[in-house]
Amino acid sequence: MNVLAYHLTWTTYGTWLPGDKRGWVKKKVLGIQEPDPEREKQALICMAENAVVFTPAQRALVEQTIRAHCRFRNWTLHAVNARSNHIHVVVTANSEPDEIMNQLKAWCSRKLSDAAGLKGRVAVKAGRRRWFTEGGDKSVIEDEDYLTNAVRYVLEGQ
Repeated sequence: MNVLAYHLTWTTYGTWLPGDKRGWVKKKVLGIQEPDPEREKQALICMAENAVVFTPAQRALVEQTIRAHCRFRNWTLHAVNARSNHIHVVVTANSEPDEIMNQLKAWCSRKLSDAAGLKGRVAVKAGRRRWFTEGGDKSVIEDEDYLTNAVRYVLEGQ
């Protein structure tokens, strides 16, 4: 398999719960799951914090952080788009997609917490712990047409 890039997508915390009416993904089960209002209700009850909906300033910070981290790692960033409730990234890197996503989410979380004033030990404990959901979608891009379409989708299809 000749990997040209990865299209990574992840959501903000609490904005797409198991059971969601738009469909949802279950670990280790292929395909989109049917809506399940009871499951969604239970997931909502279990939330440790409020859902995260990014402001325009937070979206800009996330994009800036992703660009900076890609430069630092010498990864080729083809496209990034931070929406109010999810992030899209198309990137070529010499790392596995899980590692790429984990690093980007960690750095964005750190910068978002700093911007929210959650810097000291007490502030960190009292402040937000979750900016993003666990996991995300990691699509392998193996040909130029797919790469072109993924970039177009991220930049123009949102």
